[in-house]
Amino acid sequence: MKKKKIIPVVAIMLLLVIVIVVNKLNQGESTHYSIQNSTQVTRSVEQYEEKISIAVQQIMIGTKCNNYETALETLKEIKDAGYDAIEINDFMIHKAGLTVKLMTKFGGMPVGNGGKLDWPSLIEESGLAVISLHSYLNSIEDNPEEVANEAKCFGTDVVVITGMYNFDYSDETQVRELANRLNVAGEELSKYGVKLLYHNHNVEMQKVNEKQTAYEIIVEETDPAYVNFEFDSYWMTDAGVNVPELMEKMGNRIKLWHINDRGCKKTGPYYTPILKEDATELGYGNMDLETLTEIAIENGVEGVILETHQNWINDDPIESIKVSSEFMRKHFRQ
Repeated sequence: MKKKKIIPVVAIMLLLVIVIVVNKLNQGESTHYSIQNSTQVTRSVEQYEEKISIAVQQIMIGTKCNNYETALETLKEIKDAGYDAIEINDFMIHKAGLTVKLMTKFGGMPVGNGGKLDWPSLIEESGLAVISLHSYLNSIEDNPEEVANEAKCFGTDVVVITGMYNFDYSDETQVRELANRLNVAGEELSKYGVKLLYHNHNVEMQKVNEKQTAYEIIVEETDPAYVNFEFDSYWMTDAGVNVPELMEKMGNRIKLWHINDRGCKKTGPYYTPILKEDATELGYGNMDLETLTEIAIENGVEGVILETHQNWINDDPIESIKVSSEFMRKHFRQ
């Protein structure tokens, strides 16, 4: 009986060891792009200065970028749909470790094998610009110059902290320390002419004391000279927040806006009267995107970025990207 219990435990331990080892092997030596060692993207969103830039988050197209030809075709389709730019991720423009691949796959947003591709050349050839680079706080803390140079190689001066992993957003002390770390990182990047933004999910709306959420502390204790925000209204809606009120309160500290819609696309009859809401194409869900758009424009938002992780039309992100472009072009191109 004891042997039967031991075998599953040993198997799990062996699996964990294999995952850790393979992850280390997958990571290898990652060379950051720079103007010195790579093609430089010559376009920037500054050329769209007279209008708000519209873009697509790279996470949407992970499965469409397993080789150079397919990735280029995908980027050109995004351009042809009317978008100006793409927002890139550190873990997708470099080879991702097994842990990242598993996490994103189970989260409905597989990164694919695009990390082996020459992304500066791909983007330059596609005709798109790069609106910003998603990176990690510890990467900036370790080498701010390297992160800044990589952003510049892609023609952008904006770096975004995707969010914190293995971090306790319910701990007030840790959250206040995070705000301080963001200030320091933003100041360091500013020495190289690069701006820092912080991107939210739903976890930041946890209460850390009777009166404040983690997000309120991050906003209040960061210096606008060094830290501003990429606001994700989908995740704030998921957290039960009064999103219009929060966007109005944050004003021009929202520099970029992650836009998504939320609803149900299933057809009946239904076994239960309770359905799970999921991402939908813009204008096809229940979020009041019209009001949020008005507030974003009034706040002087610089760019709007489409991001959905799954629930695409015919399981094809490009089809969903094209449908959502109708909303984007109607509200940000007239």
